[in-house]
Amino acid sequence: MNPTLPDPSVSARGPWDAQPSDNPLADVKQLGMWAAIASLGYVFWIVAVMEMVERLAFYGVRATATLYATRPASEHGLGVTMAAFGTLLMTWNLLQSLVPIFTGGLSDRYGYKQTIFASTVLKCLGYLIMAWWQTYTGFFVGAMFLAIGTAIFKPGIQGTLIKATHRRNSSMAWGIFYQTVNIGGWIGPLIALYMRSHLGWQAVFYTNAAFICLNFLLLLTYREPGLEERLARRERIRAGLEHPPPLWREALAELRKPHLTLYLLIFSVWWLMFPMLWDVLPRYVEDWVDTRPMVTFLFGADGAQNPIVKFFLGMDPAGHRIQPEGIVNINAAMIMLTCFLFAGLSARMRATDSLLVGTLLVVAALALLGATRQVGWVVAALLVFSVGEMLASPKYSEFLGNVAPADKKAMWIGFSQAPILIGWTLEGKLGPLLYHYLSDKDQLARDTLVRQLGWSAESVSTAALPVGEAFRKLVEVTGQSPEALTRELAAAYSVGLTWYAFAGVGLLAAGMIYLYGRWIRRLAQPPSQFGVDRAPQ
Repeated sequence: MNPTLPDPSVSARGPWDAQPSDNPLADVKQLGMWAAIASLGYVFWIVAVMEMVERLAFYGVRATATLYATRPASEHGLGVTMAAFGTLLMTWNLLQSLVPIFTGGLSDRYGYKQTIFASTVLKCLGYLIMAWWQTYTGFFVGAMFLAIGTAIFKPGIQGTLIKATHRRNSSMAWGIFYQTVNIGGWIGPLIALYMRSHLGWQAVFYTNAAFICLNFLLLLTYREPGLEERLARRERIRAGLEHPPPLWREALAELRKPHLTLYLLIFSVWWLMFPMLWDVLPRYVEDWVDTRPMVTFLFGADGAQNPIVKFFLGMDPAGHRIQPEGIVNINAAMIMLTCFLFAGLSARMRATDSLLVGTLLVVAALALLGATRQVGWVVAALLVFSVGEMLASPKYSEFLGNVAPADKKAMWIGFSQAPILIGWTLEGKLGPLLYHYLSDKDQLARDTLVRQLGWSAESVSTAALPVGEAFRKLVEVTGQSPEALTRELAAAYSVGLTWYAFAGVGLLAAGMIYLYGRWIRRLAQPPSQFGVDRAPQ
């Protein structure tokens, strides 16, 4: 089935000047930045705040999950390997991405408010289970509740956003939405870091359960756009005047559209690369990146002593190091502060061009992480990654929302989870697994004990030497300082290879986006007077 081509009457205009009534595949000239901001209504800001609250709680756990799972039991962690943690991530990502594909249409039919309420209940239970049951099994079960709750939450929130905006303010709307989301994504990990440093991991989970309950209060002020139309349609169905096909049949009919199917395929590759920053980087920073030089540069040899500074930079209680959460949080902080500017920039670009440039910047950032362990360059890589993310990630959902049929907005947002289902699920296992074999300090220390010091395989098994204790043992038996030994291991094992592998995946995605952009622009062209499509630009 080919997408419908535009009416020949608009052939005098280029696709950049197309109006909302034209072919949905054509780009639409956006309002200016301030005009677009002024056009955003009350409902938009309510769902933005609800998403911010949800992300605050979610990233309070997700951003610290890698550390919680892989730290040794002696440090109150779960004491599992990165490979084992990858199984949890894979299952978490699979469930969180699979459910919306089938439930997105439920929000369209039965109401956004109802599904948002149900999701908040499930997510609250997930955090409480993690607090009550502090084992790998308990964390796994709690994560599954979070996965299902998030899966139900997304279509209702983003479907509301799409219906509360229009194509001429959509770039700015998605950019600001992404920016407010990252306020939650920034403050959540910092609160979690403070809680686990001062009160323990259980306090992290109780705190996030309390935060997610704020959405119950916000729901009292929420008004669903298009509610009257949805209720009127429900009455027509009840009266037998309308007979909608089953949701699965409607979904399959939409998925047969080639511009949708190819888009989802391309971003399945994209999502195989993109989440490495959150799933693997915290562990990489803890293993290999010495943050003390940056602290010394900023605050002198004595470090930071101001508690407010230590909190917002994500530092340890002594103020001598920036913790992994603080380093990774640079990404959310930059997006929180600047996303509206990059939304204005992306509004001046074709959707596929913005996606391409953003993806190439993300690839460059991943390659830079592989090339160096110096904290300054790691921060630079995070800044480059953040710019790429701001140009690409909001545009991903915006494009789908703009080309989706008016009565299937939430369904198409549900479809947007399919690439996440495929890509992020695979990355959830492959990323930590690859890191385990190529870059994990604990695993490389075990390998060194066997290869260079002649220890037996049994003596370095996790039964004899618990997860997280091998590097300490290597320091003990060699007599070297941890810093010197870290440098030797990094040089001997080329620990950056993990990042190069996923940068290669990103390059493949960038090439596919470029070709898709050329094809979609050709489809958006009006037919010539001879009935033949114009050549792509």
